[in-house]
Amino acid sequence: MPLLDMAAVRVRVRLTPHSWLRPPLARPHPTWRCCTRLWRAVHAPSLRAAAGGSHVDSYRFLAVTRRPPLVFGGVSWILGTPWVMRRTKSGYVLGLTLSVLGSCWAKDNRHSACVQLSTWLHQSTSANTCAMSPPHVKARCPVYPGSDIRRFPVPDEKVNWKVAFVDYKPIPHTDETVKKRPVWADPEIGEFSPKFNHLDGKVDRQSYEGQYQTEKGYPRNPHGRTGITGRGLLGRWGPNHAGDPIITRWKRDQDSMKVLHSHSGKPILQFVSIRRKDCGEWAIPGGMVDAGEKVSITLRREFGEEALNLLQKSGEERKKLKEQLRELFSKPAFKVYEGYVDDPRNTDNAWMETVAMNFHDDSGSCMDQIPLEAGDDAGKVKWVDIDGSLHLYASHLEFIKATALHHHAHWH
Repeated sequence: MPLLDMAAVRVRVRLTPHSWLRPPLARPHPTWRCCTRLWRAVHAPSLRAAAGGSHVDSYRFLAVTRRPPLVFGGVSWILGTPWVMRRTKSGYVLGLTLSVLGSCWAKDNRHSACVQLSTWLHQSTSANTCAMSPPHVKARCPVYPGSDIRRFPVPDEKVNWKVAFVDYKPIPHTDETVKKRPVWADPEIGEFSPKFNHLDGKVDRQSYEGQYQTEKGYPRNPHGRTGITGRGLLGRWGPNHAGDPIITRWKRDQDSMKVLHSHSGKPILQFVSIRRKDCGEWAIPGGMVDAGEKVSITLRREFGEEALNLLQKSGEERKKLKEQLRELFSKPAFKVYEGYVDDPRNTDNAWMETVAMNFHDDSGSCMDQIPLEAGDDAGKVKWVDIDGSLHLYASHLEFIKATALHHHAHWH
């Protein structure tokens, strides 16, 4: 690949002067070092004004913070408004996009050094432990969903596996529906030998969080103790992969104009939400990735089943809806999140992970033609105005918040 002239780099987000990037710390956090290196890479002394160019390319840089980026004022102030790529055991990962416009090619290697920044940062932070992330909360709910089983209490300071907890006596629990061995469930450990951290036949036992540990043949939740062992309601030992499609449009008035919020003055974004039958909470429609299935297929299938009741449609009607879904899901998508989910079904040995993708119908022309109808695991379905006061299932509110900020829509 030819080298782009770094003189033609234009940063889409706001960067502060180099002197402001120096943190008042003896040993700055890698995020601050990233900012300093990024500033030096982009604002090298030899940079000159670009004289216009015909080539456009984008490069994404990563930064890891100890706190959620949406509330981490320091990084947000330096990098503008970063978007969330995923939350890992190393912390929250931010993505920063640089737009490179160039008409000439450079003989030096500044471009290569700039691209290597993301690799350097990932390596410098990958050794951090899950203590950097806030401890999961819903995965420690007192009573396990769908049962009367009470979890062994785990205080915040004892969640991390590296913290000694001599009195820890988790309650074993695997639901009867899982023990009956439906097609989506694993056998008990001892009855088979799963290849953890690998693609095991058609079952993907790899985690978005990276390598997870095993103990006595059982996988260990990368985000710490939950108070319950076994699989609970989950079918797979280790990560249980899901897909969450976030379908959005702008709220419009009778004249098809975007509705602005009375306080923030920003346009109001809406998303398709379902009410789950199992717990009664409102959520993003979505579901489990079948063995051997691509997440992109899962996203479309689950939305059709839960938000359009596709399984109950007749032949012609189903064919028409599938065509409309194909059009909707062919739109450019924004990856909101990829990683561990703080889900009440999680246990010490089985946990939820998801890919949340946003498909936005900017004009509304596509979704206005598709009638919503609850089906499968959904009791109700409707368009919901996105607002900070929403109460949603598991980690779904975090995904919706990131989506709203990505579209510069109203949040609070």
